[in-house]
Amino acid sequence: MAQTGVLLTKEPAPQSIDVCELPRKEYEVACNTGAYTSSGLATAGFRTAKYLRDEWFQNSYARYHQAFADRDYSERQRHESGQLVAETGALAQRTQLDSTRKVGERLEDMHCWKSELQREIDELSSETDLMMAQKLRLQRALDATSVPYSIATDNLQCRERRQHPDLVRDYVEVELLKETELIRNIQELLKRTIGQAVDQIRLNREHKESCEMNWSDKVEVYNIDDTCSRYTNESTQVQFYPHSSKFEESASTPETWAKFNHDNLLRAERERLASVNLRKLIDCILRDTAEDLRLQCDAVNSAFSSRCQELDDSLQKLQYHLRKVAERGGGVEHVPQSVKGEASGCGAGTAEPGGFTHESGEGHRSQDQQPLYRPPEVYDPPQPLPQCPPAGWLPVTGAGTWPHCFIQIKSSLVF
Repeated sequence: MAQTGVLLTKEPAPQSIDVCELPRKEYEVACNTGAYTSSGLATAGFRTAKYLRDEWFQNSYARYHQAFADRDYSERQRHESGQLVAETGALAQRTQLDSTRKVGERLEDMHCWKSELQREIDELSSETDLMMAQKLRLQRALDATSVPYSIATDNLQCRERRQHPDLVRDYVEVELLKETELIRNIQELLKRTIGQAVDQIRLNREHKESCEMNWSDKVEVYNIDDTCSRYTNESTQVQFYPHSSKFEESASTPETWAKFNHDNLLRAERERLASVNLRKLIDCILRDTAEDLRLQCDAVNSAFSSRCQELDDSLQKLQYHLRKVAERGGGVEHVPQSVKGEASGCGAGTAEPGGFTHESGEGHRSQDQQPLYRPPEVYDPPQPLPQCPPAGWLPVTGAGTWPHCFIQIKSSLVF
């Protein structure tokens, strides 16, 4: 259709299609000049508000073109929307699958850490029970040392109460002093070891409590993640909360979370190993102290045996000499009275308080009527010595009346 000059009363309506897609058409506005123009004043009132035919075609074509462009734009938008929906759905599906996979991996990690914490808690509990048993052994060993210590100190005190000739510092006393010093050192060592055992038990319980708190958190989070991993798009229990996807500043990252768990387990494992080493040390201490006490006890017993043997030998010698003295004194007292009378009638001797006289040699040699008297106890062959009586008060028996001759022998020798 040929384009002719037409009269326009206003600017054409702008195109709804973008300029880059549909170039704008330029129109030439006709001027009111010429033979067929409406410049006449008589018809000015009838034709000023009407469109020409070309203007009507132009307006209709513009509307048709605008509708076609709008429909084409709508189809493109619908097509793009469909593609966007499909892409969004596929992306959401991939995201959900990836999230489900990550939740599964987190559940595996959670189960692993939970199992490790449970194992460490059980080992710490067992180790604490064993340490309590070792502490009880130490306390019993400390109580057991009080008896030999009291015996050793009592022996030393009893030895201090001996008479002056027997108050001597011999090897028995030296061994007893060594035993008391050894027992005091062992008691101090056991007390320090008991303190270390108490501190280790406290540390074990503290780390066990820390592991139990961490384990309870892992159990709660594991149950939450296990429930969340079963949710789907059709789940009716899904509830949306505002700011639920917001990353909090106080939340930990997977790296810091794993480091916290590793450090917690490492500290608990370190304390458990320290407890094991302390138990081994306690076993060695108890074994060594028992061996030292046994060796020292054997040394004291050996010293006692040697000293008792020496004292017994000395006692046997003293008893032997005492019997000899008693026999000699009793033989002199059994001289017959006739001999005593004759000796007294000689008048050549000096009377002794014991009832016999010392005579001069001339007086004895001048006896012509009766020979010199020789007591049989002096020239008879020696008789076998009687056996020593048991410990106690031992009377010294003689042939005469030897007054008040007793020897006090202690029934037990105290060192």
